[in-house]
Amino acid sequence: MQPGNQSAVKEFVLLGLSQARGVQLFLFVLFLAFYSLVLPGNVLIILTIRSDPRLGSPMYFFLANLAFLDICYCSVTPPKMLADFFSSHKTISYRGCLAQLFFLHLLGGSEVFLLIAMAIDRYVAICHPLHYSSVVSRPVCSAMVVGSWFLGFVHSIIQVILIIPLPFCGPNKLDNFFCDITQMVKLACTDTYALELFMFVNSGLSTLIGFILLLISYGILLVKVRTGSSQGKSKAASTCITHMIIVFVMFGPAIYIYCRPFQDFPFDKVVAVFHTMVFPLMNPMIYTLRNKEIKQAMRRLLSKYVLCRETLSS
Repeated sequence: MQPGNQSAVKEFVLLGLSQARGVQLFLFVLFLAFYSLVLPGNVLIILTIRSDPRLGSPMYFFLANLAFLDICYCSVTPPKMLADFFSSHKTISYRGCLAQLFFLHLLGGSEVFLLIAMAIDRYVAICHPLHYSSVVSRPVCSAMVVGSWFLGFVHSIIQVILIIPLPFCGPNKLDNFFCDITQMVKLACTDTYALELFMFVNSGLSTLIGFILLLISYGILLVKVRTGSSQGKSKAASTCITHMIIVFVMFGPAIYIYCRPFQDFPFDKVVAVFHTMVFPLMNPMIYTLRNKEIKQAMRRLLSKYVLCRETLSS
């Protein structure tokens, strides 16, 4: 067997979401419209948090980083998917496939660890409010964000290192619109049982454990806030519920994809679309729609922008 980087397969064919031309055009318009509307919304969240001094707390610092991660994550596969709708020969090079795999798991892993950092932030804010400003300081927040990226990198580079030695000498068709472990491993010309088991632990089991721990932690916090004041109780409970929604949205598709054998199932492509394109862009939007302070800050920022435009045009 030849190693993966010297294999006979130099490119992979992406079968995409559908072979019907009419369906492809409909999906192109649908996804382009969604991408064009929601992506600027995430950029607006970042600009709002950075420009408004009222949103200087660690919670909003983490939210801005979450929006940035989601923007990056949704820039890995959707652009090529949209371009492939107009291509009769949908292919991606071997190196391009590895690049997609690397960045998907880098950004996805970083987001998982960032959500854990956000849970820690809420724990300190609710359970130790008097020490919150000293414990969750800006240097600590920055270190947690950098740590999230580093751990995401470690998780991702492990996946790539395990994929590179695999020989690809036969079929080269991926029944999806992007490259990921679950598709590539099945095409390898060797026994991959041990590798699939390790990747299940690295991606699937670790995701499931993180999901359960986050739900338990937010459940405990929701019980804890019952002893607070009525105003503080309402705000803390709303924040915890919002975080729990984001955890469900983020972890649900990942658990479906990675916490099972590497086999094809009927809803794989649908879940993949939501996992790589729809849900990541919706995460910060969900938080924003449930947060009055950010909505008010957005209105102030947009009002300033409109005022500046009127001043320049007059």
